[in-house]
Amino acid sequence: MRQRILDDIVTAMKAKDKDTLSVLRMIKGAMQLEEINVKHELNDEEMTRIVNKQIKTRKDSIVEFEKGNRQDLIDAVNKEIEILEKYMPEMMSEEEINKVIDEVFEKVNPSGPSEMGKIMGTISPMVKGKADMGLVNKLIKERLSK
Repeated sequence: MRQRILDDIVTAMKAKDKDTLSVLRMIKGAMQLEEINVKHELNDEEMTRIVNKQIKTRKDSIVEFEKGNRQDLIDAVNKEIEILEKYMPEMMSEEEINKVIDEVFEKVNPSGPSEMGKIMGTISPMVKGKADMGLVNKLIKERLSK
């Protein structure tokens, strides 16, 4: 993934694609900063975490832009998210997430909402990087409230 991003930066420069180039340079900067912090070259899982964090930051920005009624900024950020999502692994569908939740519920057998931490601790390694954790959290809460 790391090399793909670096290659795509060159491609974007040659194509004079300013939007893609700025997003990729931002990822590269975040990647280099993280490599300095962890003192090794990042693997694909760590790169996925960085890209996912960038997407989450932009989604949070959209919420703020909606409050300010700034459709121009919302459109720009959505375009950035589209570019970033090209570097994410295939995400699980809601149906696939529900199957994993079913398996975890059989294993953990929760008695109520107070066991949310135990469930999340079990399910996180299974879906991390493959599913939107906000959606997973929401689906588990719905299931626990029944």
